[in-house]
Amino acid sequence: MKRITAMMAVLLSLAASVTYAQDGEFRPITEEIMENPDAADWLMINRTYDQQRFSPLEQIDRGNVAQLGLAWSRGLPVGTQETTPIVYDGVMYLAQPGASILAVDATNGDEIWSYRRQIPAEAVEFVGRPESARTKSIAMFDDLIFYPAPDGFLVALDARTGDVRWETEIFEPETRTQHTGGVLVADGKVLTNRSCQQRVGCFISAHDALTGEELWKFYNTAGPETRDGDSWGNRPVEQRVASSWGLPGSYDPERRLTYWGIANPTPYTRLTRHGSPDGTAITAPADLYSNSTVALDIDTGELSWYYQHLPGDDWDLDHPHERTVLSTRLEPDPDLVKWINPSIEPGEQREVVVSVGEGGGIWVLDRTTGEFLWAMPFPYDVPEFHIGDINVETGRTTLNYDRVFQQDGDRTLVCYHNTRSFWSTAYDPTRNALYIPFHDACLDMTANSSTPSGFGPRNGVLRPGVDPDEYAAIAKVDLATGRMERIHAQAAPGNGSALVTAGDLLFWGDLDRRFNAFDADTGEILWTTVVGGIVQTSTISYAVDGRQYVAVMTGNAVSGTATPSAISRIRTVQGHNEIYAFALPERQ
Repeated sequence: MKRITAMMAVLLSLAASVTYAQDGEFRPITEEIMENPDAADWLMINRTYDQQRFSPLEQIDRGNVAQLGLAWSRGLPVGTQETTPIVYDGVMYLAQPGASILAVDATNGDEIWSYRRQIPAEAVEFVGRPESARTKSIAMFDDLIFYPAPDGFLVALDARTGDVRWETEIFEPETRTQHTGGVLVADGKVLTNRSCQQRVGCFISAHDALTGEELWKFYNTAGPETRDGDSWGNRPVEQRVASSWGLPGSYDPERRLTYWGIANPTPYTRLTRHGSPDGTAITAPADLYSNSTVALDIDTGELSWYYQHLPGDDWDLDHPHERTVLSTRLEPDPDLVKWINPSIEPGEQREVVVSVGEGGGIWVLDRTTGEFLWAMPFPYDVPEFHIGDINVETGRTTLNYDRVFQQDGDRTLVCYHNTRSFWSTAYDPTRNALYIPFHDACLDMTANSSTPSGFGPRNGVLRPGVDPDEYAAIAKVDLATGRMERIHAQAAPGNGSALVTAGDLLFWGDLDRRFNAFDADTGEILWTTVVGGIVQTSTISYAVDGRQYVAVMTGNAVSGTATPSAISRIRTVQGHNEIYAFALPERQ
């Protein structure tokens, strides 16, 4: 049963410890601050509503980055680490493994307060131990920190002390729903996403930031009462499952729309899901709103528009991560971009939303209407690419039917596989360039309807013909023309989020414990350091008292984002959890 409890009641059952209160007067975060954050702060997973991951700070630049040194580090508890810290007014807040939130002084890592949630044994039975929780982000607004806890609650903590101000049960753990997503606070609403195994848990929800009251809920899978609700063929409504497990969405305050990515339908194969490879359409719409971008009204949660990137998925090549909002001139080069809407006037300026799928591919859509503008296979156009065609006038996608399983035991190679995953891309507005860390991997998969997911075995493999020493790379994509430059390549894969700064720098880390600063134009490595574990997501930049820092977290993650052959080429895929902050030497 859903419930909201007052602070005094929950303190009887929750453990929250306060080491000392934040010095000085706390300045509540307003919507105006959220829309125009101070360059020194990092208020959400990708800094701003548009999810661009661009820092305007320029104290650290390509001329002095070689002088970067460790300012401070702090060990973290053992467990899964897939999160990104946030920073406001000199205080860093982060989710720790083990269902814990920590506030530290962002200049030295000293603890200000900590909160640890006690997960009931009955919840652990369904969602696992808190050490394995996969929270992608926390968020803040007013004087509150918002945490999607493993036991199905959304918890609001006092940013000064860590005390619980309110908590709301969003889902019941016995539905096997999990808080694997993140948090976006927009227009005074706390938006959350999650993974699910039953339709009842497959939703994006909004709660009032000050009270915890549920305001709206959008189900990821279409039913008879929703737009194109008949796209699931013979699949019963209650069995229509598609998670929104990945990175949180973006928000456009002017249009009052929030953009989210929905993952693949489950079971994975059409044979298991529909009983036949032809049980649903091969051209969009099919199994909505799986593998789609959805634009939701921030006030009501109603669907404004959707675009389906992959109809009736057969391979688990999902599209659940950030949607980057930006303005760009459009002059897609037909020699470089495979699918271009013929209505585009070359050189016109458009407000767009951009996405990159886990299975590859880049899509550029009009953010007001969802109109298809252009798309191309990513990282490369190969016969095994999972999209066979796109109708450039309507934008409707058709899957690569040559790769669809026709019967049990069929084996196929389809591209791409986890070419990007829960690490964020970064966009530099000064260059109109999207930076995408990627893996050049495809999927070797066999159909097996006797398994719940419909497959077995299933392995990521190097794309045929790829040089193993260049398996992992960083692409720089011009969003006006579609020109892609691979500015860096290496053997070791990476789960680190990209970060670009006004200092003409790109930061990114890998599974080989290397954290690098690159020239944002050429990809030349200008600085590198070795940290104590594999770099996971998390890369941010902030400033306190005029000093710029770059921070990154290390640890282990659940998702396998590297092929066995790639893992064998690196020195470690393990490592303790820690956070590191780097800065230039202090002036004497």
